[in-house]
Amino acid sequence: MMDKLKIIILTFGCSLLLYSCQQQSSSTAKSSKPNIVIIYVDDLGYGDVGCYGAKGVKTPNVDSMAKQGLRFTDAHASASTCTPSRFALLTGSYAFRNDAAILPGDAPLLIRPGTPTLPAMLQKAGYTTAVIGKWHLGLGNGNPDWNGELKPGPLEVGFDYSFLVPATLDRVPTVFVENHKVVNLDPKDPIKVNYDHKIGNMPTGLEHPEELKFKGDLQHSNTIINGISRIGYMSGGKSALWKDEEIPNVLLGKVKDFLNENKDKPFFLYFSFTDIHVPRAPNAKFVGKSTMGSRGDVIAQMDWLTGETLNTLKKLGLQDNTLVIFTSDNGPVLDDGYDDHAAQLVGDHSPSGPYKGGKYSAYEGGTRMPTIVYWPGKVKPGISNALVSQVDLYASLAALVNQDLNPNEAPDSFDCLPAWLGTSEKGRQVMLEEAFTLALRDNSWKYIDPVSKPAPDWLKNKDIPTGLTHEQQLYDLKTDIHEDKNLSKTHADIMNKLKSELETIKKGGSRPGYKK
Repeated sequence: MMDKLKIIILTFGCSLLLYSCQQQSSSTAKSSKPNIVIIYVDDLGYGDVGCYGAKGVKTPNVDSMAKQGLRFTDAHASASTCTPSRFALLTGSYAFRNDAAILPGDAPLLIRPGTPTLPAMLQKAGYTTAVIGKWHLGLGNGNPDWNGELKPGPLEVGFDYSFLVPATLDRVPTVFVENHKVVNLDPKDPIKVNYDHKIGNMPTGLEHPEELKFKGDLQHSNTIINGISRIGYMSGGKSALWKDEEIPNVLLGKVKDFLNENKDKPFFLYFSFTDIHVPRAPNAKFVGKSTMGSRGDVIAQMDWLTGETLNTLKKLGLQDNTLVIFTSDNGPVLDDGYDDHAAQLVGDHSPSGPYKGGKYSAYEGGTRMPTIVYWPGKVKPGISNALVSQVDLYASLAALVNQDLNPNEAPDSFDCLPAWLGTSEKGRQVMLEEAFTLALRDNSWKYIDPVSKPAPDWLKNKDIPTGLTHEQQLYDLKTDIHEDKNLSKTHADIMNKLKSELETIKKGGSRPGYKK
């Protein structure tokens, strides 16, 4: 009897030891392949959240994230407009190399299949990858079939799952696309889209202004959907149309589904917000949450969505094994096509913080982004002054997951992982910034190239300092963060050095070891 008992105890002990080893092995495997989440906000300026000095709106979730994480003071989007920034983030290539500009709503896929991408690199490392939210990188090969399969798309360039707002909130068609299909489409009510002339019987903003929640400018006064006039014309697809106020809840639901389904394996989530891009139509529970009208209210909505994402990670026990990067695609804009009183209600709030410019601008306000890296137990809380660029996330995350880059991928992406994780204050020395011209940072010096072709006519109506001139500009950000004193004539030697560096970058990939 005693022998039997000893055998039972010994067997149980071995089983317990084996289970413990398996758990340790699983934990080790997880820690060697941390989950990665990029929260990519739209049009959020450097000064638009509390921890960067916001006034008139509270952002407790982002502020808490910053308190527990690493907050950057000199982190940049690659461009001051959305399509180029997104292209650079996902390809590790400056957008000008692909003539990437702000795309219309029916553009073909900008990232061609076969192009090395950040999600494809992570797939090779064993990650399940997803993009949820705004895309704005085109779909298909031209003239997308909204009633059939929309491909190539994200699934052909490295994502395992996609749930998209195809372009922007202010462009038709106002439908969600899941993987290759429009969601909830009735085949008996096919979608038609035209960006040249009106089609169908749906009202437009010019014809029926009485149906509008707020007025749009001429460009934004085409087909009315959900009381908001958009860019472009569409007909059909009534069962598939989104309701702007519900978009955050829809996207969050898809995020929760993805995280639940993939909680036991390494994943990469590119969560691309639609807030705070126009048209700004916050959910009812956020109306009046700021003193700045709808623009401030959608900042509060953005903060809630960020908090819900982090809470979901925490509830699933993923928080300690997930690297979260919070940032924005370009600088802020107040009046961007709709009369939502953003400019009148801004008060003493400064969307770009202490910097000049914003969206569309070559000045620092165009690309200097609120950026927080959050990884409990791995990234030490604090503030980093390192110069970092989103184009470097490709190579930096490759280093994190032990993936060597091939010579022909990520032509402009540098491995700055120590800076992103806060173990070094040394980031970039030289960094390119794109607007409707090119600019170059070299430490605190900044050179802005003269424009080579006219900026779009619509940009002339924006009350934004763009930095787009036919003159060479040079600023010392160490003593002139607002870029008010052009030193190009008094420091010609420095200007010529930066200009030469810029010309070298223009000629080909800037990453050491890159070969086309």
